[in-house]
Amino acid sequence: MSGVTEESVWQALGSVQDPEAGQDIVSLQMVSGLVIKDGNVGFAIEVDPQKGEEKEPLRKQAENAVAALKGVQSVTAVLTAHSQAPGGQAAGRGQSTGSQARGHGQQARAQGSQGGQASGHQQQQRSQGGGGQQQIAVPGVKAIVAVASGKGGVGKSTTAANLALAFHRQGHATGILDADIYGPSQPRMMGVSGRPESPDGKRLWPMQAYGIKVMSMGFLVAEDTPMIWRGPMVQSAIQQMLRDVDWGELDVLVVDMPPGTGDAQLTLAQQVPLAGAVIITTPQDISLLDATKGLNMFRKVDVPVFGMIENMSYYLCPRCGERSDIFSAGGGRREAEKMGTDLLGEIPLDIVIRETSDGGEPVVVSHPDSEHAKVYLSIAEQVWTKITGADASAARRAPSIKMS
Repeated sequence: MSGVTEESVWQALGSVQDPEAGQDIVSLQMVSGLVIKDGNVGFAIEVDPQKGEEKEPLRKQAENAVAALKGVQSVTAVLTAHSQAPGGQAAGRGQSTGSQARGHGQQARAQGSQGGQASGHQQQQRSQGGGGQQQIAVPGVKAIVAVASGKGGVGKSTTAANLALAFHRQGHATGILDADIYGPSQPRMMGVSGRPESPDGKRLWPMQAYGIKVMSMGFLVAEDTPMIWRGPMVQSAIQQMLRDVDWGELDVLVVDMPPGTGDAQLTLAQQVPLAGAVIITTPQDISLLDATKGLNMFRKVDVPVFGMIENMSYYLCPRCGERSDIFSAGGGRREAEKMGTDLLGEIPLDIVIRETSDGGEPVVVSHPDSEHAKVYLSIAEQVWTKITGADASAARRAPSIKMS
């Protein structure tokens, strides 16, 4: 047991005064989403979006106050901005107690225990891009590839894991970032558990599995913990897992994107210097429709779309060898042609792929000579060709939204 308690953390935060409002940050309801696990503490401080820079000392003071508690191993405080500052106009109503603030925090969990600075040197680590957007610099990473889907349940995470492993098998230094904050899958799929180390208390070392580097919110919170976060907190978490993780030298970083095309996905697409995106779909019309939305989202922010992958494409009977198109046939190829992009591969619906993924031994490593593994390897080879053949300056600049 670490010994640190929720009550002690709230008491420490209650000693931190916002000089502008003249009250402590707990009474002002500026603190939300307290997370404590194994002595690692994370929380968010909500501020006026126009005052993010000047509130950095307040964030650091809150971090230091909690770090001084007995049993605390690491502290991460992030600044999250909303349209109305909790310490601004809301300060006049600041009559909440610590328990009321905790209730407020349950509505949105703050950034989990990731050692590192949230925003103090943020401007130095980002480059200004088009349309006023700022990129998250990821030193040492040559190319970042997003694996995305317009909806959940299409096998996006399974594909991301096997694609990353296929890159590694082909000799590329590879990492995978699980950006699906609400439903992190990569710890289970990659068969790795534990907590990332932070030797300097500022940057995390990613976990490793099968020769690739892995980072996921699943390493920082319990698997059954619901992530009830607001959009800005999700964005802060993703930014920190990119910026405050020591990825080392990577040829390619595969990002397992959150499903859908909401604010978190759009922000990630805008703020991360993506070399390109791969869209995962299944053959059904409804899945293809959502995949098209995802594809169009990337195109609107000038991110190249490398192609589509049709997952659960067909079922091949293990006894008779007969192929059955359970979810229709040819939908992915037709949609790819319609959208002017490539169909990178058709992955069959097979219990081996499901069992190996659930068991933490993806098919590319557990059945390296199987036909399934060969499909993923073929896809990785095509994507790598597109990465190396792309205009690097165009692929890595900060995109801007184009309104049609």
